[in-house]
Amino acid sequence: MEDITLRALRVLREADLVAAEDTRRARKLLSRYDIHTMVTSYHGNNEREKAESVAKEVAAGKKVAVVSDAGMPGVADPGFRVVEECARRGLDVEVIPGPSSLTAALAISGMPLASFRFLGFLPRKAGERRSRLSSLLREGDSLVFYEAPHRVLDTLGDLAELAPEREVVVARELTKVHEEVLRGRAQEVLASLVKGARRGEFVVIVGPSSEAEAPPLPHLAREVAELVEGGLAPREAVRAVAKRHDVSQREVYGAWLEVREKD
Repeated sequence: MEDITLRALRVLREADLVAAEDTRRARKLLSRYDIHTMVTSYHGNNEREKAESVAKEVAAGKKVAVVSDAGMPGVADPGFRVVEECARRGLDVEVIPGPSSLTAALAISGMPLASFRFLGFLPRKAGERRSRLSSLLREGDSLVFYEAPHRVLDTLGDLAELAPEREVVVARELTKVHEEVLRGRAQEVLASLVKGARRGEFVVIVGPSSEAEAPPLPHLAREVAELVEGGLAPREAVRAVAKRHDVSQREVYGAWLEVREKD
């Protein structure tokens, strides 16, 4: 509640309509500051159709404020479609700076982050998530992404396997009452989370590598196995994985045979 800015309060008072990701939370905020602007629902499930109706309101001369639940609209939150629609119609859009877990996590990480890759949310399926992480980690850049509480342990487990020496920062519930920041290698942070709280919203930052690093061979073998299970011939699967990670086909094939024999 205290992170709201004077400008944001003025805009909310002057608006004809507030389009909110969560109307209950928005009304709680408005009530706290004695603001009585009308509120309508605008969230991920209705964003496409609501963006058009909001744009029509703006075209008719109304002032509409778009508010997301906990973060910056349009950054892994509903909001970009209404901006897109207004831009298409030549309508004016203003951004009101406010709390963002992305910038807050970068600032509190203690890492040198002159450049980084922001990934939003990683794929939900384990195989797709590992494959995406594996590919990105090979590039050596710092990575920043959001993660859900019921997946954060699995994701840290993947990081511990794929990049055991990379520094990791996990920030939970940034700008909120139960804000927490954990630092260390992935396995160390994973151990801390197993013992502690896992509720809330997570931002994960993976520090840069000194040089591009190949994932461990057992992981590459699993990538081959997943491709084979998907219908690709073993030879083609080995070639694809070896090329993706710039490693020897012989090494990948040997690792895949070893894992297959164990299974």
